[in-house]
Amino acid sequence: MGRCAVRRRAGGPRVLLSRLFVAVFPSEEAVDHLRRHLPAPAARRPEKWHVTLVFVGEVPDEDVPVLAATLAGVPAPGPISLRLAGAGRFGSVVWTGVHGDVDPLAAFREEVRSAVEDAGFPVDARPFRPHLTITYRYDRRLATTLDGYRGPSWTVNEFALVDSVDGDYLPLSTHPVAR
Repeated sequence: MGRCAVRRRAGGPRVLLSRLFVAVFPSEEAVDHLRRHLPAPAARRPEKWHVTLVFVGEVPDEDVPVLAATLAGVPAPGPISLRLAGAGRFGSVVWTGVHGDVDPLAAFREEVRSAVEDAGFPVDARPFRPHLTITYRYDRRLATTLDGYRGPSWTVNEFALVDSVDGDYLPLSTHPVAR
């Protein structure tokens, strides 16, 4: 498990925490296509590119298996086909959009969010705006390059519980989207 944070529980021992999120990752073909389309400096960490379904945040390591089991119980929605296209920004963040079966993806995201919350884990309350973050530093050239971008479609086969450890993303469990 990741060891990105240590907290002391009130009146109790120190607790190791994992910083978790639930995500889908684009296919290798989609990642490669996007990477080749971007200027070189923007494509430094394509292995981190993902679409966040639910941000959970810091969870005690001892509770991670419970969360993974919760996700295993989320009903698979069936095939979802997505495509990365276009560009946008949140403040200094530059992202590419997610197109295709966005409504089924949003409904599935709601199933995941509800299951995580019902199991007693915190969830980020922000509305779902599916996107793939390219960089956290605004770059007009990059945004312009992405503006007309249209990548290949891919079928989402699985979703993952991911731990963010020292800037790396480590999948802890994966679960099928179509059974």
